[in-house]
Amino acid sequence: MAMQEWIPVPGSAKARLIEAAMHHFEQAGFEAATVTELASKAGVTTGSLYHHFGSKLGLYTVVRDDLEKRITDRMEGAAEAVGGPGRAAVRAALLVAFDATVRFGVCRLLGETAPDAAADPVRDTLAALLPGEVRVAAVPLAAAWRAALLEVADGAPAAGVRSALEFVLA
Repeated sequence: MAMQEWIPVPGSAKARLIEAAMHHFEQAGFEAATVTELASKAGVTTGSLYHHFGSKLGLYTVVRDDLEKRITDRMEGAAEAVGGPGRAAVRAALLVAFDATVRFGVCRLLGETAPDAAADPVRDTLAALLPGEVRVAAVPLAAAWRAALLEVADGAPAAGVRSALEFVLA
């Protein structure tokens, strides 16, 4: 996944759409969000959304890719801080990712399975931290992380969910 090569001008229709989408997808989820609601919350026309992003999925993908990049950067930093690949690195990476996602207020957005079935950067980051013979563990670990995020999105206290995630990672 490449970093965005553009930064929308603050206050522009594109920037307002991204900001509105982040909040609306977090509240409603991808499936329940509509193009009309997204455009209305951004104060733009639906034509503007289609012009800048092509579709609701295009807008969602821009928002999610950016957030996942921020999270995986933090995961890689946490893994390095504990000495690189292995069990401790995976644990540190997932807990830092959980904490950052809660702090950003995007638990539903990153907890949901991506509708476009693209590669999972969180799973891929975890796989890179695991030895070859257990790399497949990245799949259930990423799923547990996403399930924990959805619990928080649905109202469970973040501290309790974090404790449960720590228990799973022990």
